[in-house]
Amino acid sequence: MEKEFIPFGREMGFKVAFSNALGIDLARAKRLIFISGQIAFDEKGNFIGAGDIEAQTRQVLKNIQRHLEKMGGKMDDIVQVTVFVKDMSALEKIHQVRLQFFQEPYPTSTLVEVKGFVHPEALIEINALAII
Repeated sequence: MEKEFIPFGREMGFKVAFSNALGIDLARAKRLIFISGQIAFDEKGNFIGAGDIEAQTRQVLKNIQRHLEKMGGKMDDIVQVTVFVKDMSALEKIHQVRLQFFQEPYPTSTLVEVKGFVHPEALIEINALAII
């Protein structure tokens, strides 16, 4: 799938894993995949990374990757994510992990700071939209 994109740049002072805009020719698209907000539970239902934003971000992205693969997709098919965090100061650490899962052209992204999540130790939740 060919993507046209406008990169974000380095305005934040560190490398980020998102684009300002992303365009896809839908004539070649086969499937849309919507992934609900994921928090850091592993496949057995264990909460991963209490107090560790990097470990939680990694587990959340592993969950998204696993769901995509079960539906015939891959991380490169993600076009948009929404990221909810408890503490905006963790942004650089979050992007360090995201850069391990995403490559250019990066998906578009919205980041929102929230008061809490369904699990009291959760620090991050991410949902995603993918186009195959």
